[in-house]
Amino acid sequence: MSEPGALRMRLQGLFREVAKFGVVGGLGVLVNLGVFNLVRHFSDLPVVRASLIATVVAIAFNYVGFRYFTYRDRDKSGRTKELTLFLLFSLVGLVIENGILYAATYGFGWDGPLASNFFKFSGIGIATLFRFWSYRTWVFRALPAKEAVQTAESFLEHAPRQATRRQPDRV
Repeated sequence: MSEPGALRMRLQGLFREVAKFGVVGGLGVLVNLGVFNLVRHFSDLPVVRASLIATVVAIAFNYVGFRYFTYRDRDKSGRTKELTLFLLFSLVGLVIENGILYAATYGFGWDGPLASNFFKFSGIGIATLFRFWSYRTWVFRALPAKEAVQTAESFLEHAPRQATRRQPDRV
């Protein structure tokens, strides 16, 4: 394959990955903000504690979405390691996300509902950049080319045999 063709395929693959990550992440943001506002509305918990609860719920939601939708074609052999790394990088994202909210709330006194949602959303955005990089680099790793070929070959070996002769088209 030519270099421009290979580059185009890599960019298309990256675009699909970013789009799938965006779908799961977008739904995760809705879960995060929804739980955050529900906890704030129906409890007397401080802002950052409500945010921590919402972030943990969103992390669980996102893991399922990333594993079974965005990165379903990635290596599945080390689930314990994958989950451990996911939780580690999610914890870093949680600190980034809630650190911004904490600084706005307790550092600057911006703790009204609109300000809390703005800084919660801003923190999610900044943490998302870190999460995308870390998840694709360390957690949901691509299969090496040799393993991918062996996986495809084993799939083809188990696929039902189809007729080798082509039937003529009927008019």
